[in-house]
Amino acid sequence: MSRFSEMGRRLHQGEIAFDFVGRRRLWYRISVLILLAALAGLGVRGLHLGIEFQGGTVYTLAKPGLTVSQAQGAVDGIAGGAGPLVQSTGDGRIRIQMSSAEEVPAAEFTGALSSRLDVPKDSIDVQMIGPSWGKQISERALLGLFAFLALVTVYLAVAFEWRMAAAALAALLHDVFITVGLYALVGFEVTPGTVIGFLTILGYSLYDTVVVFDGVKDKAKGITRQTRMTFGEAANQALNQTLVRSLNTTVVALLPVAALLFVGGGLLGAGSLNDISLALFLGLATGAYSSICVATPLLAQLKERQPEMKQLASRVAKQRARAEAAAAPALAG
Repeated sequence: MSRFSEMGRRLHQGEIAFDFVGRRRLWYRISVLILLAALAGLGVRGLHLGIEFQGGTVYTLAKPGLTVSQAQGAVDGIAGGAGPLVQSTGDGRIRIQMSSAEEVPAAEFTGALSSRLDVPKDSIDVQMIGPSWGKQISERALLGLFAFLALVTVYLAVAFEWRMAAAALAALLHDVFITVGLYALVGFEVTPGTVIGFLTILGYSLYDTVVVFDGVKDKAKGITRQTRMTFGEAANQALNQTLVRSLNTTVVALLPVAALLFVGGGLLGAGSLNDISLALFLGLATGAYSSICVATPLLAQLKERQPEMKQLASRVAKQRARAEAAAAPALAG
């Protein structure tokens, strides 16, 4: 831990630095590969929508000692391999979700389930959900997403400038596409909890990016009046100064989410926790990556296209050439 703190001090003081901006082509290639894998997941497998979005029936029952695998075996025997989702709710009950496409009459399914699992028929709670409810959720979630993106773009354009707004928005969309695509690849069910997770990660990803951009803004003040560094180098220095803070924030945020996903959902079998925890885990990881390796390098690329920044880069190069020429005789001697 002391070594990590020492590295953070040296990064902040500029004694060491990682060239994130200079290696932007590498980060872009990595992002393109991940995006292609995510898009392939969406195209080939698609999203596994829960019954809240496509309609269906939820059966909930409780029996001491009943495991998810035992319930799954009984359900598969009734549904004929149709694939209803069986989960533990975490409070000793078993939740069975059957979409409307699987079309097993509720009365028939309840009777067969009662017989196979040896539970009273009237103890099985049956809840039928229509697809219109899920449609309303989807429409409102998309409306909220578009409103959020519009407000974020306006705020960043006013508080910083349009190039920062464009870079932050690109990083945000990068996180959304990757998270949704990887969700499709993993095959987890998309529920309202998943939607909440998706919307939550947008705020976190944006927060991390704005912290870095605020440092870049301070570093770039009056940058055209000097010849020591280019805008890209100033942005990279600001990124390195906030690097440890970004990593610490990400790790602290990922630890409880990982506990929900791997311990709660994996080891303990509380499958309902997977809905939101996987979306949060993927979103937090991609958000940290994009704020460091996508947003800031993209911002530097956009800024360096400005005429004044091109002139600055030319003056910096000439100044360094003169310094090297002046130092050459001394080194030769």
